[in-house]
Amino acid sequence: MTDLTTAEQANVLIAMRHLRVKCGGWKPLADALGFSPHTIRHVREGDKGVSASMALRVAKLAAVGVDDVLTGNYPPLGVCPHCGRSTRGR
Repeated sequence: MTDLTTAEQANVLIAMRHLRVKCGGWKPLADALGFSPHTIRHVREGDKGVSASMALRVAKLAAVGVDDVLTGNYPPLGVCPHCGRSTRGR
Protein backbone atom coordinates (compact mmCIF):
# COMPACT_ATOMS: atom_id res chain seq x y z
CA MET A 1 0.00 0.00 0.00
CA THR A 2 1.20 3.50 -0.78
CA ASP A 3 0.12 7.08 -0.13
CA LEU A 4 1.13 8.12 -3.65
CA THR A 5 -1.15 8.25 -6.68
CA THR A 6 -0.48 6.06 -9.69
CA ALA A 7 0.82 9.09 -11.61
CA GLU A 8 3.15 10.09 -8.77
CA GLN A 9 4.51 6.56 -8.55
CA ALA A 10 5.14 6.55 -12.31
CA ASN A 11 7.01 9.86 -12.03
CA VAL A 12 9.20 8.49 -9.22
CA LEU A 13 10.03 5.48 -11.39
CA ILE A 14 11.03 7.78 -14.26
CA ALA A 15 13.30 9.69 -11.88
CA MET A 16 14.77 6.40 -10.67
CA ARG A 17 15.55 5.26 -14.23
CA HIS A 18 17.32 8.56 -14.81
CA LEU A 19 19.29 8.27 -11.56
CA ARG A 20 20.19 4.66 -12.38
CA VAL A 21 22.28 5.94 -15.26
CA LYS A 22 23.94 8.59 -13.09
CA CYS A 23 24.71 6.02 -10.37
CA GLY A 24 25.98 3.36 -12.79
CA GLY A 25 23.24 0.75 -12.41
CA TRP A 26 20.38 -0.46 -10.27
CA LYS A 27 22.53 -1.84 -7.44
CA PRO A 28 24.50 1.39 -6.95
CA LEU A 29 21.19 3.29 -7.05
CA ALA A 30 19.71 0.97 -4.42
CA ASP A 31 22.79 1.52 -2.25
CA ALA A 32 22.58 5.30 -2.69
CA LEU A 33 18.89 5.30 -1.76
CA GLY A 34 19.39 2.96 1.19
CA PHE A 35 17.11 0.23 -0.16
CA SER A 36 17.95 -3.35 -1.02
CA PRO A 37 18.30 -4.21 -4.70
CA HIS A 38 15.48 -6.71 -4.07
CA THR A 39 13.12 -3.89 -3.03
CA ILE A 40 14.11 -1.74 -6.01
CA ARG A 41 13.51 -4.66 -8.37
CA HIS A 42 10.04 -5.30 -6.93
CA VAL A 43 9.13 -1.63 -7.30
CA ARG A 44 10.43 -1.51 -10.88
CA GLU A 45 8.51 -4.64 -11.83
CA GLY A 46 5.29 -3.34 -10.26
CA ASP A 47 5.12 -6.02 -7.57
CA LYS A 48 5.37 -3.33 -4.91
CA GLY A 49 4.26 0.32 -4.89
CA VAL A 50 6.53 3.32 -4.57
CA SER A 51 6.48 4.53 -0.97
CA ALA A 52 6.55 8.14 0.16
CA SER A 53 9.90 7.37 1.81
CA MET A 54 11.31 6.20 -1.52
CA ALA A 55 10.06 9.37 -3.24
CA LEU A 56 11.74 11.51 -0.58
CA ARG A 57 15.03 9.62 -0.93
CA VAL A 58 14.92 9.89 -4.73
CA ALA A 59 14.39 13.66 -4.46
CA LYS A 60 17.24 14.00 -1.96
CA LEU A 61 19.62 12.01 -4.18
CA ALA A 62 18.60 14.10 -7.20
CA ALA A 63 19.03 17.30 -5.15
CA VAL A 64 15.56 18.52 -6.10
CA GLY A 65 12.34 19.06 -4.22
CA VAL A 66 10.05 16.09 -3.75
CA ASP A 67 7.35 18.03 -5.62
CA ASP A 68 9.59 18.05 -8.72
CA VAL A 69 9.85 14.26 -8.57
CA LEU A 70 6.17 13.65 -7.85
CA THR A 71 4.93 15.99 -10.60
CA GLY A 72 7.36 14.73 -13.24
CA ASN A 73 9.47 17.89 -13.41
CA TYR A 74 12.56 15.77 -12.75
CA PRO A 75 14.39 14.90 -14.89
CA PRO A 76 14.00 18.29 -16.55
CA LEU A 77 12.59 18.81 -20.03
CA GLY A 78 15.15 18.18 -22.72
CA VAL A 79 16.80 15.30 -20.84
CA CYS A 80 16.10 11.69 -21.71
CA PRO A 81 14.62 10.05 -18.58
CA HIS A 82 16.27 6.76 -19.51
CA CYS A 83 19.84 7.72 -20.37
CA GLY A 84 20.24 11.30 -19.13
CA ARG A 85 21.38 12.66 -22.46
CA SER A 86 20.10 15.89 -23.91
CA THR A 87 17.23 15.41 -26.35
CA ARG A 88 17.66 18.88 -27.78
CA GLY A 89 19.22 19.33 -31.17
CA ARG A 90 18.26 15.87 -32.37
